[in-house]
Amino acid sequence: MQSLKRGIFWNFGGLYFFYFAVWQLIFTFLPYWLKGPAGMDTTTSGLVFSIMSFGALILQPIFGPIQDRLGLKKGLFYFVICCILFLGPLFQWVFLPLVGANQILGAVVMGAYLSLCLNGGVGVVEAYNERSSRAYSFEYGHARLFGSLAGATASFVGGIMWAKNTGSIFWAMTFCAAVLFVLLTVVKLPDDHMAGEVRDEQGNAAKNEPITREEWLSIFKNRSFWGFCLLIIGSATMYDVFDQQFPNYFASFFSDATAGATFFSRVVSVQILLEAICMLFMPALINKIGAKTGLLIYGGILFVRVLGCAFINTIPMLVFWRLLAALEMPFMLVSVMKYITRVFDKRLSATVYMYGFGTAKQIGLTVFSLFMGNMYTALGFHHAYLLLAALIAVFVIVGSLLMRSDAKTEQIAK
Repeated sequence: MQSLKRGIFWNFGGLYFFYFAVWQLIFTFLPYWLKGPAGMDTTTSGLVFSIMSFGALILQPIFGPIQDRLGLKKGLFYFVICCILFLGPLFQWVFLPLVGANQILGAVVMGAYLSLCLNGGVGVVEAYNERSSRAYSFEYGHARLFGSLAGATASFVGGIMWAKNTGSIFWAMTFCAAVLFVLLTVVKLPDDHMAGEVRDEQGNAAKNEPITREEWLSIFKNRSFWGFCLLIIGSATMYDVFDQQFPNYFASFFSDATAGATFFSRVVSVQILLEAICMLFMPALINKIGAKTGLLIYGGILFVRVLGCAFINTIPMLVFWRLLAALEMPFMLVSVMKYITRVFDKRLSATVYMYGFGTAKQIGLTVFSLFMGNMYTALGFHHAYLLLAALIAVFVIVGSLLMRSDAKTEQIAK
């Protein structure tokens, strides 16, 4: 945990905190906003999330190679921050009137813009910070725990804000973007940033030659890449699909929907605080068991949670099942980055992340958000969760069979 003592570590921790505060506010309270003030049903709400994913499907394959060429330059990161800065005014003066005039058009415009901030933009944030962790020699997983702390804080404070004024949630995002702008500006680039130097987990300089077309294409000839994509669809994609409508499912157990939303925000706060504690120890655990094993554990816990929710009919058990997510995310967040930097060329880390994690995840979300939105309407939550659990099992098992192990080597896969 030596990275906790480094000054630059706290700056990147702040970047994670305020970015993922925005992320948590959107994904916790947007379903309520879509159902309440916007007046959408689950199918139209699913269209919003599908468009967010489809937008990222276009953006991430572009952002990945660009960020690899930029190295530690901040241009794309600034772009994402500027998009977030306008969320407050857009939700109040543009999105809500547009949805009132035409729900489908409003869903498309809203989803496309949010993809710049979140589903597409998150790849820029994660790839930049992971590369920085190697350049500045601090542990990525320790800085990433600030994202968990942000999630807990945003859920708790957001629940209070939502109960008093639903529109204040989106203005809080604008405030977070302003802080992000300041934090990123004060980060000083290392002397070798123009060369895009990256470092391995021991702090040693990695290869610095320009990336050739053949090296870039070699990613798509690697079976581990395709196995990684399938496992991500079965785990990270399905995690988000599960979460999209879960707040409404949880609130359905309460006679007062507002009380259910407030209580759920408290549960999420506890979950993410536990998640942050797990993040402290997760890098050491993944170094011991291997990143592939960590990803399989992540998928297994998600399968248990989704399957369990198909049979649970009491609030206390539903709360307990939700808190299991505190174990899931640390396994995923640390394992994804360690698997990429151990099995693939580190110079291509942003490209592999945005294609293998980001793009694969968004393909899955584009397909399954709308599909599961229809299933919730047609089958009800309990039967839809049985179907979702089966999909998780198939994708995770098939993906894991294709992926090579990272436990004994960090050399570039051939």
